[in-house]
Amino acid sequence: MKALVCVKRVIDYNVKPRVKSDGTGVDLANVKMSINPFDEIAVEEAVRLKEKGVVSEIVAISVGPAKAQETLRTALAMGADRAILVQVNDNVDVEPLAVAKIVKAITDEEQPGLIVTGKQAIDDDSNQVGQMVAALLGCPQGTFANEVTVEGEFVVVKREIDGGIETVKLKLPAVITADLRLNEPRYASLPNIMKAKSKPLATKTPDHYGVDIATRLKMIKVGEPPARAAGIKVADVDALASALKELGVA
Repeated sequence: MKALVCVKRVIDYNVKPRVKSDGTGVDLANVKMSINPFDEIAVEEAVRLKEKGVVSEIVAISVGPAKAQETLRTALAMGADRAILVQVNDNVDVEPLAVAKIVKAITDEEQPGLIVTGKQAIDDDSNQVGQMVAALLGCPQGTFANEVTVEGEFVVVKREIDGGIETVKLKLPAVITADLRLNEPRYASLPNIMKAKSKPLATKTPDHYGVDIATRLKMIKVGEPPARAAGIKVADVDALASALKELGVA
């Protein structure tokens, strides 16, 4: 079975984003970029399934600028077999629906048994691509997965919900979106990083897949959250109760 894994190039999770002075977006100048953490978990899960003999080939895909090749090389170093970059201009932000249509087109070509993505990207937190891909393909989905087990023609997914853990059994092919507790991604070893440089990486364009990536959503404004007010110390429980009453929360 082939697995298709979606990865995105985002601001490194250790970097504090800066908003542009004109409020039109996040300043990406001279900012460290890396693979989206949830997508890294998705790659790790696909690699583990390959190590178990369930998956025979892993194809990593990304939609983004030319520099997204670095993100795909990270996936290749972790264990993916080959990669596809659907390249767009540096200043183009492809919306979730367009990404989903591209993934659907690649799926039609590759015919994977599993499509694995992170549950969301940490730059826009849309949490939409996985669900949209499943809808476009008309196949079952297991979102927010924290455990994945393939059983013949089915995949059993334990998924995190507000009330605890829900277990679903999906007929393959299926879409899975990885949650934080699904696994702990491995560090790519130096030999694997070197091998990744020679693994196949195809570059396509949205036009190749017949997908229109024209912007349909308008960003009104981006702003930083308000600064948190300083806290106060209280001497005892009675003082705490009085302070809460003054604030109108008790």
